[in-house]
Amino acid sequence: MESEAIGTAASNTDFSLLSLVFDADPVVKLVLLFLLGASIWSWMVIVEKLLSLGGARRKAKQFEAAFWGGRTEDFDMRPGQVGSDAAGRVFASAAREWSDAKRGMPAPAEAAALVSRAERSMRATVDREIGKAGKGLGVLATIGSASPFVGLFGTVWGIMNAFLNIAAQQDTSLGTVAGPIAEALFATGMGLVAAIPAVIFYNKFTSDLTSFGDQLDTFSQDVLVRLSRRASDPGRD
Repeated sequence: MESEAIGTAASNTDFSLLSLVFDADPVVKLVLLFLLGASIWSWMVIVEKLLSLGGARRKAKQFEAAFWGGRTEDFDMRPGQVGSDAAGRVFASAAREWSDAKRGMPAPAEAAALVSRAERSMRATVDREIGKAGKGLGVLATIGSASPFVGLFGTVWGIMNAFLNIAAQQDTSLGTVAGPIAEALFATGMGLVAAIPAVIFYNKFTSDLTSFGDQLDTFSQDVLVRLSRRASDPGRD
């Protein structure tokens, strides 16, 4: 008889996803709403980073190919001639130092200082480009680390409501505890749904950003070698 009563209670209870959400405790609803917003936010950042970081790396490679192909090797550049991509802006910072040095001291006295200034300028430009490319990764890190705990809070709250229902109704049947427990488990699932993609793509973008920084650093060192050679040439003017 007890098993029949449990089966009847379960059949009279709607366990659909929408019913769980609409019938949930207000606190659990707030938790679910927060996690849904966090998930949407993280996916917006993920899509933006996939497009922007991938595009930045691709454009930097294209500029490097043009540079080593001899089409952009001249340091005597006009303002605004280069700067549409990260590698171009790194190169432009060295070109500005070259342009300023040509109006300054003679080459023998200026060559070492020119290379040093160009190195600092390119280092600062690389740092700015990495910072710009990595904007938004903190959001993924925060969502990835906080969402499971927010979901766990909803889980604890739902289980607490299940025990309160048992105490209030003096009934341990499935119909009494199924709703709150289902809410609790759903909150846990939503926390994982928000956290897992954020953590995966945060690690991916961090690795991509490190590779991008190494790419710009290598390019800047190559530019410094060429600049040093040009600056040490007495006939550079």
